[in-house]
Amino acid sequence: MFDTNRTTGPVPGAIAGLVATGAALAVAEVVGALVSRSGSTPVLAVGDAVVDLTPQPLKQFAVDTFGTADKIALFVGMGVILLAFAAVLGAWSGKRRRIGYAGIAVFAAVGLAAALTRPDSDVLDALPTLAGALACAAVLLWLLRIAGTGPAEPTGDGPPPQGFDRRRFALVAGVAAAASAGAGAAARALAGSGAELSRSDVLLPRPAFPAAPVPDGADLEIDGLAPFLTPNSDFYRIDTALSVPRVDAAAWELRIHGLGARERVYTFADLLARNDLTERDITLACVSNPVGGDYVGNARWIGVPLAALLAEAGVRSPRDGGRADQLVSRSQDGMTIGTPVADVMDGRDALIAVGMNGRPLPHEHGFPARMVVPGLYGYVSACKWIVEIELTTFDAFDAYWVPRGWSARGPVKTQSRIDTPRASSTVGAGTVTVAGVAWAQHTGIDEVEVRVDGGEWQRAGLAAEDTADTWRQWVFDWAAEPGEHEITVRATDRRDRTQTADSAPPAPDGATGHHTVRVTVE
Repeated sequence: MFDTNRTTGPVPGAIAGLVATGAALAVAEVVGALVSRSGSTPVLAVGDAVVDLTPQPLKQFAVDTFGTADKIALFVGMGVILLAFAAVLGAWSGKRRRIGYAGIAVFAAVGLAAALTRPDSDVLDALPTLAGALACAAVLLWLLRIAGTGPAEPTGDGPPPQGFDRRRFALVAGVAAAASAGAGAAARALAGSGAELSRSDVLLPRPAFPAAPVPDGADLEIDGLAPFLTPNSDFYRIDTALSVPRVDAAAWELRIHGLGARERVYTFADLLARNDLTERDITLACVSNPVGGDYVGNARWIGVPLAALLAEAGVRSPRDGGRADQLVSRSQDGMTIGTPVADVMDGRDALIAVGMNGRPLPHEHGFPARMVVPGLYGYVSACKWIVEIELTTFDAFDAYWVPRGWSARGPVKTQSRIDTPRASSTVGAGTVTVAGVAWAQHTGIDEVEVRVDGGEWQRAGLAAEDTADTWRQWVFDWAAEPGEHEITVRATDRRDRTQTADSAPPAPDGATGHHTVRVTVE
């Protein structure tokens, strides 16, 4: 029987709180891997809730500040806060055990609320939090009992306790911490093992409609310039998934239904076996990309034409009298993305992609299937881990990003970027190679111009064009003289639209302005 009258010093109490919290997280990971359909754990559930509730300006600040490491920054911040509370709670619990009970109950309530309000939650998602709370209480009280100091009243189970045995406390706390770390690592391995084997077993068939070879001269191969095709490992990743979904391709299905549609369900094997499997080079861009940013990449995608799947479900474009003007794609993790039906049925190469640069989609980029639509920002088109497409209207439904301050429709804006020389770099006097990329997906780039120190715009040389759906490299030879200089770029697309110089932030429908870098010439 635990003696709730005994007191513990603040340092052993803080250590007990930290170790107990680690045990709670480990047990929650194990239970989540075993019983929760979504693999939900309290940390992930609370993290998702934080992402959902964070105001848009703060989200954009996180993306601008941390880039693709924004999720790591969130976890680090949550970890620091959690550890601080755990230490304080443990220290106070050493004096008043009721504080420990109350603190654990509060954390459990927050975890349960977050887990059970996720879009794809069910009752099993409560079990990791409950199991973690019980483990936390048991380990905390166990360690506090060992760390109890000073005389205490008899409990009826034996003689009064003796002094603080530091060696025993350190041994028990160390064993508990090590066991928690091992259990957590094993749970993470268990959660991802099946889907990883599923992906490694996938062999992509040869597409019926392969992409043409990349034209000679499309990749200028200049040092510092982004390559024409972005390697999978370097492709930007911006999404709200704190834990990358591990989807079993053998069990995966894509359901198409809704307004004016006959319900259809496709398996992964169905997609791979189709005779219209198509390969295309398409540049994707994130609406959060600031002017000159790198949340844009170009890849060779393999997939099934989305228009063909919609046609098989009896869907017609609103331009042809169709009733639905929005398709809402839903991800395995509950994300919703709204896309104009007219755009995906106007002849462009909108795909349900299964491959990226000749390989099955990486887990981080949507395995086993995702949507790719040229000419639209990712937040209205690039649904990863897609499992459902519902036909509806923009009046009837707002997808995830719309209530958070983003435009319902997101056509890509013409943009250009300087890759070399980098901002704040130093170069030698003489001829300096200035190079970068420009994009206007589904429209094409016709001209790129460069100016130095606010002078006249001068035309840059353009690399060969692959298709209008890909970015285009450009190069400009600058006769650089010593001093501090400012280099600016702008692009003009095939509809004769030149980038505006007016600066605007990414929200609500994409950043505008000219990318400018300042360099020193010696």
